[in-house]
Amino acid sequence: MPDIVIAFFAFGLIAGLLKSDLKVPQSIYETLSILLMLVLGLKGGMALHGQAHSGMVTDLLVVGALGLIIPLICYPLLRYLVRLNNADSVSIAAHYGSVSAGTFAVVLAIAEKSGMPLLPETTLYLVMLELPAIVIMLGLYGALKGKGKQAHIWHEALTSRGVLLLGGGVLIGYLYGPEGLAPIAPALIGGFKTMLALFLLEMGLCTAKVCNPLPLKHWRLMLFAALAPFALGALGLFFGLLLDLPQGTLLVLTTLAASASYIAAPAAVRASIPDANIGLAMLASLGITFPVNVLLAIPVYQYWVELALKN
Repeated sequence: MPDIVIAFFAFGLIAGLLKSDLKVPQSIYETLSILLMLVLGLKGGMALHGQAHSGMVTDLLVVGALGLIIPLICYPLLRYLVRLNNADSVSIAAHYGSVSAGTFAVVLAIAEKSGMPLLPETTLYLVMLELPAIVIMLGLYGALKGKGKQAHIWHEALTSRGVLLLGGGVLIGYLYGPEGLAPIAPALIGGFKTMLALFLLEMGLCTAKVCNPLPLKHWRLMLFAALAPFALGALGLFFGLLLDLPQGTLLVLTTLAASASYIAAPAAVRASIPDANIGLAMLASLGITFPVNVLLAIPVYQYWVELALKN
């Protein structure tokens, strides 16, 4: 059976497709998204407590380089094969170079449940892949338009809610460690899967809204969104093997590379590329790539990882 949290996503998706009046209040969804990113940061910081090592910096830089490479691969495909205009090509490439915190939470839960070994810095991969793609693609758009506002782009990226919550959580978890966080651990760390299940219920409902009715005139983009996760996941697996990552962290990096942002990237793109159609980006990242990863692809990536580590 799939992990229980995936069942909540499927439940929300089915309810949405049936046009049920089921909905998660916006205020609760906002609270869940804040708590999820904060808890992910805290878990990573707690794992890092007393475990930091010099080789970690090199690994994080390589992961950051992966975040630069992915959007540069996606951009020409979107521009010339999918046949999108320049603004939408840059926008969607930034979404695919950036990553999905929801997908990260799901694959991390699966890796932990399966007892796969995870490096202490695994959560930092989420931060390292969140920023570079947004910055480089918005910088490219500015250069193509002849008006690059790099300071504004960096400010938008570094002060986004997701980055602050993840970074702040990592710092607090690292400084206080498991003992210092013990008073709040039962509610936050212990309640992680409950929060994730409710978050994925809302994501299922949102996915149904984005895909109903299915805009068949954008079939090229939908095909890209369905196939790109497997190609990008293979690239993430290659980078992970180069870094000699343990099984759990290798699965997380593979899945992160295959994911697409639907929180941080839309906010940054909306502020910096007013000509971009955010609806198209959400159709691809949330409507297709997210469910493909959560419902179908993670077991495939797990098989790839097991196969690669045997050889």
